[in-house]
Parts: sequence; structure tokens; C-alpha cells
Amino acid sequence: MKLIDLITAQSARLKQAGVSFGHGTTNAFDEAAWLVLFSLGLPLDALEERAQRELPAEDQAKAEALVTRRIETRQPAAYLTKEAWLQNVPFYVDERTIVPRSFIAELLADAEGEGILDAWLTDHTHQVLDLCTGNGSLAVIAAMAFPEVQVDAADLSQDALDVARINVDRHKLGARIRLMQSDLLNAVRGPYALILCNPPYVNSESMAKLPAEYRAEPTLALAGGDDGMDLVRRILRDAPAHLNADGVLVLEIGNERWNFERAFPRAEVAWLPTSAGDDEVLLMTREALVKLARTTET
Repeated sequence: MKLIDLITAQSARLKQAGVSFGHGTTNAFDEAAWLVLFSLGLPLDALEERAQRELPAEDQAKAEALVTRRIETRQPAAYLTKEAWLQNVPFYVDERTIVPRSFIAELLADAEGEGILDAWLTDHTHQVLDLCTGNGSLAVIAAMAFPEVQVDAADLSQDALDVARINVDRHKLGARIRLMQSDLLNAVRGPYALILCNPPYVNSESMAKLPAEYRAEPTLALAGGDDGMDLVRRILRDAPAHLNADGVLVLEIGNERWNFERAFPRAEVAWLPTSAGDDEVLLMTREALVKLARTTET
């Protein structure tokens, strides 16, 4: 059997089994290609060159076995391969953290190494915070995008920070990324020119309906309370004290814009464009955060 035929067959198996995607791929064929190539020890870009290569029976069996694990366990493929990619940067990942997929990464650096957030930074930008860092992917990408900046990466979960350490060391950024355990902003330092945050924001109704692949991820990193805004409320309240005068908060809220606007009807925000649309990630200046705090108090 040729490589391309094996991938096509495994794609059909995934589709028939009704697995859910969204942890690095969006469809059965791409997921099958990832799993098959990994099982054969081939890089992800090897398909085009080796598509017509004939495979021995033992290679077919290895690939089929890995796809069977994917179907039977409903674990995201990234947990099976121990690797995920974000903005073409590879990261180690396992069950201790969610699979990295934040759209904030697009805003930090595109294919040309430039990002929308460049416009919000100045020559006086020295410190950036990645809050709820998970496996450290945004902290790593931020350090790559802003080579003169010190990045703090904070998370409540020590397990997540242990995974983040693997990625910081993998990319040789230990001198510029400082990992710290913190319940949101309670133990961070600053002041920061930029706070990046992809917090738990899934509302309770949506949590109850998540496919098995998402339930395989740590609940701590997903669940945001009844309306998804439990942690967001704390972040918006405490962020001004950790931002410098011109600082900004970039916050990902996924599909929760309706809940966000209901919770914060007076918030002055800028919605940033991503590949998922213009309502997944927002930006608030320190001034807007302070103003929101005053209106909330009154």
C-alpha cells in the first residue's frame, strides 16, 4: 500500500468513527496524515515527496494501531504524538495542559515574523506577561517575536508549569522567560507593557456538551463558570495594577463574546482580527480598564 492510500484509508476510519477535531487539525485527512507520518517517524512535510512510496506491512500496522488508539481513547492527536504546532513553532504537550491553539499567537507573529501587536509596543517595552501560560507556547512565541523583551509566564497549575519548562528549555529561552506559579495576577510582578491571556472561559452549559477530546484536557484550563466570565472578571479588575501607563491587555474569550458583553456592557474594547473571525480576541488599554473599574464601582 502506498503512503497516500494508507492516509486516505485512515482518514475514512476517523470520519466513520465520528472523532472530533480542533487540536491542531480541522478535518479527518489532516489528522490521519499527522498520525500516519508520526507513526512512521516521518516529518509532517514529508507527504508530498513520499506520497507514492510503497509501505511494508509492518509500517501499515503501526499506523493503523495509532489511529485505533485515537479512535478508542478519544484523546487529541497531540497527546498521542506529544507534540503540537502553533504558528509553525513546535511544542511538547501532554495531558497536564490543554493543547495549544490560542489565536493570540497569530497576533504576535505571522509568516513574515510581524504581528498586529507590534503597533502597541514601544522602545520602552521591557516586560510582557503571558497569564494562564499552560504549556508556555505564547510565552515562547512572544519571546521570539520581541527579542529585547523579558517574558513572565504564570499559571496556577504546577503541572502546566512543568510542561512549560520543557518548552522554554527546548527553545533555549530560559534566560528570557521566567516561569511563576500564580493564581491569576496574585503573585506576578510587573508592571507590564503587555499582558497576554488565554484564560479558562468555557461556560458551564458548553462544558457539559464538550466532545470527549476536549474533556480529555484539564478542566481547570477550560471551565470559566456559569457564563464563562468568572476568571475574566478577576483579570479585568486586577490588570490595571500590573500594567504600566501605556500598557494593554490582550484577552482571548473564544465563542463567549455575547457573555462578555453582557457581563461588561460598558467595557471599551478593540476586537482584533484572527483567522477565526473578529470576535475571539479583544484588547483593552489600561485607561479603559481603569474606566471600567470606576463604572463598575458606581
